[in-house]
Amino acid sequence: MATISFGGLGNGLDFGQVVDQLVKVAQLPVDRLTKKKADLNTKFTDLTTVSTKVAALQSAAQALRLSTSFDRTTASVSDTTVLSVSASSSSTAGTYSVRVIQLAQAHQVVSKAAKAVSSATTDIVAGGSAAFTFKVGSGANQTVTLGAAGTITDLRDQINDLGAGVTASLINTGTEAAPSYRLALSSSTTGSANAITIVADGTDLDLLNGSGTGGVDTLAAAQNAQIQIGDQALNPLTIERSSNSVSDAIAGVTLTLTKTTGTGTVQVSLSQDVNAVKTNIQAVATAYNEVVKFINERSNYDVAAKQGGIFFNEAAARTALSRLRTALSSSVSGTTVFSNVGQVGFKTERDGTITVDEGQLSTALSTNYSAVKSLFSNQGAATGLAQSIVSAVDALNDVAGGALTLRKNGLTSEITRVGDEIARQEDAVSRYEERLRRQFAALDGLLRQLEGQSGFLQAQSAQRQQ
Repeated sequence: MATISFGGLGNGLDFGQVVDQLVKVAQLPVDRLTKKKADLNTKFTDLTTVSTKVAALQSAAQALRLSTSFDRTTASVSDTTVLSVSASSSSTAGTYSVRVIQLAQAHQVVSKAAKAVSSATTDIVAGGSAAFTFKVGSGANQTVTLGAAGTITDLRDQINDLGAGVTASLINTGTEAAPSYRLALSSSTTGSANAITIVADGTDLDLLNGSGTGGVDTLAAAQNAQIQIGDQALNPLTIERSSNSVSDAIAGVTLTLTKTTGTGTVQVSLSQDVNAVKTNIQAVATAYNEVVKFINERSNYDVAAKQGGIFFNEAAARTALSRLRTALSSSVSGTTVFSNVGQVGFKTERDGTITVDEGQLSTALSTNYSAVKSLFSNQGAATGLAQSIVSAVDALNDVAGGALTLRKNGLTSEITRVGDEIARQEDAVSRYEERLRRQFAALDGLLRQLEGQSGFLQAQSAQRQQ
């Protein structure tokens, strides 16, 4: 719109200021709508945060929902230099004496010293070509073929290129000035069943000893790990595995062997991991408090300013608190010892948050672990508190019909509607301002014309009086 200016009247009246004030009054409804839209956006953002926080509460509850969540075992060993131990949820409490008789080894052989070569590029093929064949355990034969000028380095590289479970390397058993290279073959897998067998050797290294001076030296025997479980003075169980990671001897327990014990033993202890469960229970209270505090901070009312917070009178926020509070404080049917969280140390404060008496919770876990388990986790057809919380959050955050989801969808529609109304009213105010400026410009021109005529008439009258 082109700017229209006013000269003003001789009495000092500025029509520009008049128009500005009238437009300012007309702008008031737009300003109110703009503030309303900002408040709606803030409410939408904060309700989205509530959805995120209740989802975090649901995750915390999920860690207690199943009975297996309480089947937590902590494992320890009396000598960590001998073995390390880890336990899964399927393990049970107990103590075991473990003797490590021998460690599993990967087979490793090296060509005889009599057939060593003085250079890594020395030709080891007597004829036009030479085949070298080996296998691992009962696996298929693996063959590489060297050309007429094939070297020990070529043989090493071709074996490694096969990726057949054997790694080849060169060992210099001589000196830096006078090298003496021998071919070493190492099985990639431990255990007696994974020994390397030389099937054919057409090279000058003669690993099959056709000349009487060839063959191989064994650097490491292919052997299984052997352990015994139980008192050595009684009838210990002997267990043999191809790997030093033994995961199927004690149910739910993995033993990783690193050193033998000779005739001695180490003690492996498994016990219920009460601390892990306690931490998970406290995590539910913490996540719940995060929701309560966030909503409380936005639901207050400022008496002096006569202004409520963004959640003041917000039904969706009240609904979220109500459903979560009901889920957490409800009684669990079918339990014989603990039927609500108040009996294991939960206490509701005046602001709606929860504190957990750690001593009371620890006592409950140590004296009646199964009863705490029955309180929180599902037991057959009986629903535990954790499941009640999970279901309550689903009712709030469900993508189709959750209370928070529906409210956020409604806010989105309202924000769009208010935005459209702001645009419509701003356009109307703009047209109103343009109309006022044209009208007052015309009035300004008319008054200037009348002022000129008045001056002329006054001059004429003065002349007649003379």
